[in-house]
Amino acid sequence: MSEVLVSAHGIHSYYGQSHILHGIDFTIARGETVGLMGRNGMGKSTLIKSLVGVVRPREGEVFIKGKSGKNMPTYEVARMGIAYVPEGRGIFPNLTVKENLLLGARPGSDGRLDWTYDRVLDAFPRLRERLSNGGAQLSGGEQQMLSIGRALMTNPDLLILDEATEGLAPLIAKEIWRIIAAIRESGIATIIVDKNFEAITEISTRNLIMVKGKFIFEGPSSELLSDTARLKTHLGV
Repeated sequence: MSEVLVSAHGIHSYYGQSHILHGIDFTIARGETVGLMGRNGMGKSTLIKSLVGVVRPREGEVFIKGKSGKNMPTYEVARMGIAYVPEGRGIFPNLTVKENLLLGARPGSDGRLDWTYDRVLDAFPRLRERLSNGGAQLSGGEQQMLSIGRALMTNPDLLILDEATEGLAPLIAKEIWRIIAAIRESGIATIIVDKNFEAITEISTRNLIMVKGKFIFEGPSSELLSDTARLKTHLGV
């Protein structure tokens, strides 16, 4: 069996007094691509943030490569090979494209240097044309590419993408999905949170649907796509 990169066991997470996650169990192994779906406000982003330590579960426990994440700082999670591209992109607007990318450059947790500066630019030709531009000068789609590119520069074992195509023009979103598929082919495990269930199910090895802080479906794309009633009820499609 492939190495488990991140696992959650019975986690309950809150925002203030609001109880968001209700006893979630979750695992992702090396090389997997997991689609995390559900309507807005169901707890998907809270789960992602709980996995990487941005939100601390009040009950249950998260493990990063078998080590407890209970008191692990977020920078240590990143050093262990977990890259997180948050909703809202999180680039440095006052730095150039080149500076943003080089800021993330480092070998993977096992010393790998698969994703070099040149390889990232080959994957994102738009960025190569804008190396001296400041982050704030980029379009939304270009900022998203920069955010993903910077994450790849860390040579992660797991890449977590939260709403990577949110608000992007269809052509730009299509380019992002092409890149995500290439990332999967390179062997990096991926968790994808996105509203485009058709694009997710084309590349995912496993899918989960979240409703009010609990999973109500887990299975392969073929099983999900054949269940039209579930798609309509829980994803509105």
